[in-house]
Amino acid sequence: MNEVEMNKQAKLSPHFSLGELIKTSYHPLDGNIPSHVAIENLKRICGWLEILRERYSRKYGEAGEELPVIINSGYRSEEVNRMCGGAKGSNHLTGCAVDIKCLGPEQMIRYACLLLDISDGTKREFDELILEKRGTTYWIHFAVRPKDNRRKILFDCR
Repeated sequence: MNEVEMNKQAKLSPHFSLGELIKTSYHPLDGNIPSHVAIENLKRICGWLEILRERYSRKYGEAGEELPVIINSGYRSEEVNRMCGGAKGSNHLTGCAVDIKCLGPEQMIRYACLLLDISDGTKREFDELILEKRGTTYWIHFAVRPKDNRRKILFDCR
C-alpha cells in the first residue's frame, strides 16, 4: 500500500476517514489530494458531523443503534471542482464543506434542524447550510470556515 492509500485510511474523527471525505467519482490527474490546511479544515467539520451522527442516532435510531451520516462530497481539488461543475471559490476547495446525503426531504429537514441546534447550543458558527435537491436526490451542503462564517441558510430545490 502506498503513502496516499495509507493516508486515505487515516481517521479525521472517530467515524470519518480522510478517504471518505476526498472520494470522488471523477478521475482527476491531480488525485484530489488535500493540503495539510485543508485536512485541518476537514477535521473541524468532522467535529460537527460526529455530533450530528450521535444526536441523530439517539433521536431516531432504535435503542443503542448507531446511524451513519454519509458524505457525498467533501474536499475537492480545483480540477475535481471544475469537473463536477462546482461553484468558483467553493468551500469544498479548502476542505471547509461537505455534502451530506439525505434519504429524502424528512431526513434533510431533521439533519438541518440538528445542525442549527448544534450551532445554537455550542455557540459555534457555520458558514453555509444549504438544503439541496435535484430530481429525487436530496443532500445538505454544510460548510464551516476557520473564521468569518456567515450563517448563510438557503434552499436550492429544483
